[in-house]
Amino acid sequence: MASTTATVMTRPAHRAREVLSLFKLRIGVFIMTTALVGYAVTPTAGPGLGIVQVIVLALSVLLASAAAGAFNQYAEAEADRLMARTRHRPFATGSIAPTPAWLLLMAVMLVASVAAAWWVLNGMSALYVFLGAFFYGVVYTLWLKRRSWLNIVVGGLAGSFAVLAGAAAVNPAVGVHGWLLALALFLWTPPHFWSLAIAGQADYAAAGVPMLPVVVGTERAARIVYGSAVALLVASLLPMGFGAGYLYLAGALGGGLYFVFRARALAAAPSRSTAIASFLASLVQLGALLAAASIDGVLR
Repeated sequence: MASTTATVMTRPAHRAREVLSLFKLRIGVFIMTTALVGYAVTPTAGPGLGIVQVIVLALSVLLASAAAGAFNQYAEAEADRLMARTRHRPFATGSIAPTPAWLLLMAVMLVASVAAAWWVLNGMSALYVFLGAFFYGVVYTLWLKRRSWLNIVVGGLAGSFAVLAGAAAVNPAVGVHGWLLALALFLWTPPHFWSLAIAGQADYAAAGVPMLPVVVGTERAARIVYGSAVALLVASLLPMGFGAGYLYLAGALGGGLYFVFRARALAAAPSRSTAIASFLASLVQLGALLAAASIDGVLR
């Protein structure tokens, strides 16, 4: 009896977790964070944003990202069944039916997020919010994912647009610090995902997804990851020429060198373990960069 009661009580919780998983909220929170860092690094000529405006910025980016993430799973339901990493997603398993009502909900979420940014912030910030969701949901998912190894390169602009949305909320013209941080996000995304793709190359090959290691092979892809990590390190140091302080330098240099170190190990001996280590190092690099950029922006 107790067992039956516990099962009944867990069903709503399980269903809630399934529904929330559709929206890729962990990625959404990351995207939202980059938007807030974009806001933090942008100098203000006046009083800056009020608390309500900051909340609207955060929630509009999060909501747009959630809509794009759900659309990605909706469009990829059949293909997700072919990969071990994604076959347990609710649309893929059929535990949640991919009905047209979900598309309507995603559209409402995107329209609401863009409208809120337009009304409370400004038109440029709203445009970048929209472009971030569009590039992930349409350009990456529908146009490029199954057609070109450039899928994640172009699709990675979603993170850059989030940075620009945050910077434009302060200054619609977007200053140099916002553009440089957006550049760093653009250069970070490919080696981050390619490291993961090397670890799961067989999965992507089975699903017919032309990720870089599937197209050019593991060894060459590993060398490209290493070169990309070096390029990212160089780009992350560019703000030093535009007034960034030594605290920023410490975060950008420390995180960047660690990623380069792990990417070099991947290039020297490509394997699942070195690929995962490179993938995790990319997260450390980005976390250090974003934290340093935020603190530096506040202190400036």
